This record gives sequence, C-alpha cells and structure tokens, in this order.
Amino acid sequence: MEYQVEVEVSLKPGYSDPEGETTRKALIELKYPVNAVNVSKVYNIRLEAASPEDAGRKVDEICRRLLANPVKDNYKFKLEELK
Repeated sequence: MEYQVEVEVSLKPGYSDPEGETTRKALIELKYPVNAVNVSKVYNIRLEAASPEDAGRKVDEICRRLLANPVKDNYKFKLEELK
C-alpha cells in the first residue's frame, strides 16, 4: 500500500527561532499587530508500507533519524492511504 504523509517539524519551546523573529519584526514594520511568529518545516512524503501502523513506524523512524533533532525539535505527522 502507498501512503501520503505530511510531517511538520518545529522547535521546542525555549529554543531561539531567528527566522521567526526576523519575520515578526518585518510584519511589525508593515504595521501588522503580530506578537510572535514560529517557523516550522513541512515535508510531504509518499511511501510504501504493509499497513497504517507499519507506515507510522517508518515515518517515526524517518523523523528521528533524519528530519528532526530530538533535542530541539518536536514533530508530528498525518498519514493518508492512497487508493
């Protein structure tokens, strides 16, 4: 079976987000009442797996091994089976 997966990786609270802070300042200069901006990365992945559980295990491993640094990043993902 083939699955479409959307993985979102974001910084854990307490870690500096220079890109988010730069964006916040730019939005304030443009007169938008913005208090905070946090930047996340989204990965769209298509993968083969025997079941939704197998796909979830594979995606979790992909996140831990490559996409996210477990010390500073949180991640979450959504699985969708492709017909």
